[in-house]
Amino acid sequence: MSDYSASQRKDAHLDLAKQTLADRARPPHPLDRIELPYCALPELDLAKIDITARFLGCQLAAPLLITGMTGGTARADRLNAALVSVAAQHNIAIGLGSQRASLEAGQSQRALRKAHPKACLVGNLGGVQIIGKAGLALAERAASDIEADALAIHLNPLQEAIQPEGDHDWQGVEEAIARLVDKLACPIIVKEVGAGLSASVVRRLYAAGVTYIDVAARGGTNWALIEWLRQNPKKQSLYEPFLSVGIDLPDAVAGARLSAANMHIIASGGIRHGLDIAKTLWLGADMAGMAGGLLQCLEDEKGQLHPGRLSDKIIEIQEQIRLSCFLTGANSLSMLRKMRKN
Repeated sequence: MSDYSASQRKDAHLDLAKQTLADRARPPHPLDRIELPYCALPELDLAKIDITARFLGCQLAAPLLITGMTGGTARADRLNAALVSVAAQHNIAIGLGSQRASLEAGQSQRALRKAHPKACLVGNLGGVQIIGKAGLALAERAASDIEADALAIHLNPLQEAIQPEGDHDWQGVEEAIARLVDKLACPIIVKEVGAGLSASVVRRLYAAGVTYIDVAARGGTNWALIEWLRQNPKKQSLYEPFLSVGIDLPDAVAGARLSAANMHIIASGGIRHGLDIAKTLWLGADMAGMAGGLLQCLEDEKGQLHPGRLSDKIIEIQEQIRLSCFLTGANSLSMLRKMRKN
């Protein structure tokens, strides 16, 4: 596949992601079934609620990670530069989309780290891309290029199976992840991309030495649907039954916590606002991740970027997290988590 077609695919992903978020009818959100305990007598000062979080050795203003969306095109570079800038401004974590295309094209993203030396920055490669010695070398380059605080390895077998250019041979990915945990200087985060990590997979990852996961459950950007829209119409009927395969976010978080008590869990998959984030923390997550909704805030239908609009959204989310704690009588995120245990 040519570099040009790879770039076209990456940009098509962005457009289709925004289109499917806006157009498709969504089923009831699974987090709407979760009710936080309401306290009518909080005895707290709302302004003093502590929503700071510790992640990858960084002290963050809120338990929020802007999860990786794209990479490898000029448009993606502009988006990533804006996303990293806003994330650094508000002291939240930020993940890049897959770095493979950029690295293979000899294009460095080091400027992101140079511009924001204190940003909590997570690199990204696909699971199939790290198999073998070449995969280890690629991972080392990806982490080194941006001086990553962690490297995310995304697992997307459903997306790859439907994608016209997808990788179908997944033999050796688990061994490769264990190798990276052992060899790479920075932590490894293993994440799904929208179908979720099952409890059994979390146990296998924990046994391989992984201590950070992003469950990336069903309910957010549907990459299976995006690839299905790109498929030859003659083959769409083959894949259509699989478009809703996956695990709901509450089930993914609860299953992961039961499977690995000491795992650092990031909850993503359709997070809409700060109340959703608070609910996932109450269920057992340590952080929450958002992608598609923030992309919509940043980039309009004409491709113009609005960092100020994204900044306002992040401030709103932080205030919603703080209000969620206040209304449960919790003065901090740690107290909110303890309520579930009690």
